[in-house]
Amino acid sequence: MVDEEAEETVEETIEDVPEKETPKKRLVRRRKSKKEKESPLSSALRLTVETGKVEFGMKTGMKDALNGNAKLFVVAGNIPADTMSSVTKYASASGVPMILFDGTSMELGSICGKPFPISIVSVYEVGASNLLTLAKKK
Repeated sequence: MVDEEAEETVEETIEDVPEKETPKKRLVRRRKSKKEKESPLSSALRLTVETGKVEFGMKTGMKDALNGNAKLFVVAGNIPADTMSSVTKYASASGVPMILFDGTSMELGSICGKPFPISIVSVYEVGASNLLTLAKKK
């Protein structure tokens, strides 16, 4: 009988002790400083790619600059000078506004959600973004 009572008390004490809860990992988002905040051009371009109609690449950009089909061009800052002069000439001849993106073509590609460099983004429909108003400001 003594053994049965001892077993019961041991069982009770084990049940009363709470199990160790593993702490859930929390994702801590760091606030961006003023220097690190995304530029309005980058956020508008990302929204245009998601909701509007765009084409990527230098060949399609040059073709659309000749035809005047596009509403806006966003050009990376590191494209060759001769290509830049050609795009500028064709865009001004067709009356299409052009925005010079400050970053490289790799940065432009990452903003657009692509894993490759993009030199020119031709915008046909802006979608839900305010990209055309940003083009008029510049």
